[in-house]
Amino acid sequence: MGRCEACGNDYDKSFQVLMAAKHHDFDSFECAIHDLATRCVHCHCRFIGHGIEHEDAIFCCAHCAAEAGVTGIVDRA
Repeated sequence: MGRCEACGNDYDKSFQVLMAAKHHDFDSFECAIHDLATRCVHCHCRFIGHGIEHEDAIFCCAHCAAEAGVTGIVDRA
C-alpha cells in the first residue's frame, strides 16, 4: 500500500489522511498523531481533541492558557 510518512514503514494496512487538501500516508494512528496533531503553543506537546483556543493560539489545557496569560478559562473537572 503506502509508506508511512512518519516512520518509513511500508505496511499493507496503511491509510491516508486528507488534511488541508493534502494527502498523508501512515501505518498507524500513533504516527498520524505524531505528524499531524496540533501542538500546544505553551508546552509544545501534541494533543488530540479540541484544545483551548484564544485569538490565534491553541493550547492543550486551561493551565497552559493561564501560564501564557489568558484569563477566564478553566478546565472542567
